[in-house]
Amino acid sequence: MLARLGGCATTAELTRAVSWEALKAAVKRGEVERLVRGVYGLPGLGEDRLAAVAYDGVVSHTSAAVAWGLPLLARPTKPHITVPAQRRPRPGRPAVLHWAAVSPAERVGRLTSLLRTVVDCARILPFGEALAVADAALATGRLSQAELQAAATAMRGPGRPNAVRVAAAATGLAESFLESMLRSLLVEAGIDGFEPQVVVDTGGTRARVDLGHQLGRIAAEAEGYEFHGSPGDFAADCRRYDDLVAAGWLVLRFTYQQVMGDPTWVVATVEGAVALRTQHANERM
Repeated sequence: MLARLGGCATTAELTRAVSWEALKAAVKRGEVERLVRGVYGLPGLGEDRLAAVAYDGVVSHTSAAVAWGLPLLARPTKPHITVPAQRRPRPGRPAVLHWAAVSPAERVGRLTSLLRTVVDCARILPFGEALAVADAALATGRLSQAELQAAATAMRGPGRPNAVRVAAAATGLAESFLESMLRSLLVEAGIDGFEPQVVVDTGGTRARVDLGHQLGRIAAEAEGYEFHGSPGDFAADCRRYDDLVAAGWLVLRFTYQQVMGDPTWVVATVEGAVALRTQHANERM
């Protein structure tokens, strides 16, 4: 019965089909969970959805990002739940509560929309992490940058400036969380000229770089451990690197530890390279 009702139901709904004794026995066996007084659910719903049902709200913010498959630096330790404005739910399961209008579609799915999830994350996350969420959402093809920019502009309340900046900088071309984080450092430092996923003609071959500065011919690469999965992958990457250098490109390779743990050095390194290379480019012109 609970499965047919979407995984949760009130006592009244359940006891129309089963006895009160059967319901109590199912709770005792752990087959059914009492969420709040008068509401029961299936344990398999997961902590986030169970919390949404318990508070009669929707999974939102970074918890919704997890549900949508968007990348985060760290998963939330408690479910983020948005409940309708003016409601004051009784104390219940551990959760981070937010109050805002909830659409009928969100109430049915117990989950904020993809667009709203991105905007909500921009309210509470630092710029780089919020940018990674937005980049990944745009990459799905289910959301456009115009939609994101319009939603950020229409925002009110905390986080609006960050959301506007995120919407302006977001792109569906980024291919990884680390690449988005690296780009966010350059954006925040005011380093212009870098574009995501630039294709470079190296003379007979074409190499794509994470972030390319075409005037200075600089490639900034976000290097994750998983990239070199085999000797063949490693050899191909070395050849790609050599082709870029032979074609006159400067390749800067940054690891996760450097981007996340030493951003000041990363920014200084890129700034120095841009200053030197653009000066030489202007002298050639």
